[in-house]
Amino acid sequence: MKKLINFSIAVALSLFIISCSNGDTLEKQQTKQIEAEVDDVSKGQSGVKDPDAPPNALDIAIASPDHTTLVAAVVAGGLQNALVNAGPLTVFAPTNEAFGKLPEGTVESLVKPENKATLVHILEGHVSPGNYKIEWMKDGMQMYMANGEYYTVEIIDGEYFVGGAKILGSVPVSNGIVHVVDAVILPPPPPAE
Repeated sequence: MKKLINFSIAVALSLFIISCSNGDTLEKQQTKQIEAEVDDVSKGQSGVKDPDAPPNALDIAIASPDHTTLVAAVVAGGLQNALVNAGPLTVFAPTNEAFGKLPEGTVESLVKPENKATLVHILEGHVSPGNYKIEWMKDGMQMYMANGEYYTVEIIDGEYFVGGAKILGSVPVSNGIVHVVDAVILPPPPPAE
């Protein structure tokens, strides 16, 4: 985690210096950097840009300063194209703070190439086929996720939770809906033998 924080600080400082020289704000520079990373590794739909098209799930994540860790994980997992397909998709998007709640070193470990399968399984557990607006979710409902797992919807004191992650807000997108969540949804541990 320390290395990621130090790297993030170095990147932010570099972007700040660049932004001072060309008039762009730091936020615009960070967005351009993330978009370049997405484009560099994409070979499909995520590399196609249409400035007149409404934003899709990936566009919303890239534009959010609270989802840079999620975008980095999506890039490491090679899942950019999945988040721009026609859908409909329901995406549960953990914030940077949500990733920060994981045990120290977890994120750094997951983005290593040798852990790609585990990372992909976790990220696919944040995407459900279909467009599930919050008002359509029912207490006790089982949501099927792209990783093959089912996560339970709970409504506690009027707050909605999926797989234990609280929905903080929702953003409709061209290919479904993005629900911002306060935790990374982890698959259940394998059954004991």
